[in-house]
Order: sequence, then structure tokens, then C-alpha cells
Amino acid sequence: MNISAEEYSSMIKNACPKSSLVKDSLSAFAVGGLICIVGQALTDTYVYALSMDIKDARCLTSITLVFLGAFLTLLSVYDKIAKFAGAGTIVPITGFANAVVSPAIEFRSEGLVMGLGAKMFIIAGPVIVYGTLASAAYGLILCLLKLF
Repeated sequence: MNISAEEYSSMIKNACPKSSLVKDSLSAFAVGGLICIVGQALTDTYVYALSMDIKDARCLTSITLVFLGAFLTLLSVYDKIAKFAGAGTIVPITGFANAVVSPAIEFRSEGLVMGLGAKMFIIAGPVIVYGTLASAAYGLILCLLKLF
């Protein structure tokens, strides 16, 4: 099948769903903001209702949000939220939990090692690697700046 670049571009344009930049931006902002509000509410609850230290409350909030993101992914709810919110669900910590759990669920039939273990970080792996390298580079730059 030989098609020109113009024909291919036309096929892609017709196949892609139409989206509104304003609507997509507002839904991403609203859902991302709601996730952040839930995080702040959790922190406040841990600090004031459970009398936790703020440092411990923030740590527990992160753990709770990762758990909620993974649990909602397991229930296939997170994907529905992400379809509506788009980038609003990718940026927060819950998006990272979704990126780790989704491939694990998809490949669980391949077994614990080759399915869950190998595929769990297929999407999140590069994020972890580049995040680690960036933080190491940042630390090295900071150390060099302190020497001079």
C-alpha cells in the first residue's frame, strides 16, 4: 500500500478524535487540583485529627495517595478518570502509581517474575532512571557550586 504523505496526514486527521483545548485544559486543571486537595485534606487530617508530626503526615499522605492510585487502577476506575482529565491525572503522584500498576495488571497472566516483576516498571522505569540521574546531576552541580 503506497500512499503519499498528504494522504497519510489526511487519514490521521480524520481518525483522530476532535478535542477542545479549553475543555481539556479545564478538566485537567480541575481533576489535578482535586487530587491535590485530597492530598492536602489527608495531610491536615493526619496532623490535626491524629496529632502527627507534619513530616510524618506528609510521608503518610504520599503513601496513601500511591495506594489510592494503585487501588483505583486495579478497579479500572483510574483509567476512566484519566480519560476525562487527561494530563490532570499524570502529573500527581497517583499517576506514577497508575503507571506502575497498569502494566503489572496487564501482564499478570505471565507469572510473578516475568509478568509482574518484569513488566511492572515498563512505563515507570524510565521515569525512575532519569529522575535518579537528574537528582544525582543536580547534587553534583550543587556540590561543585558550594566548592567555589
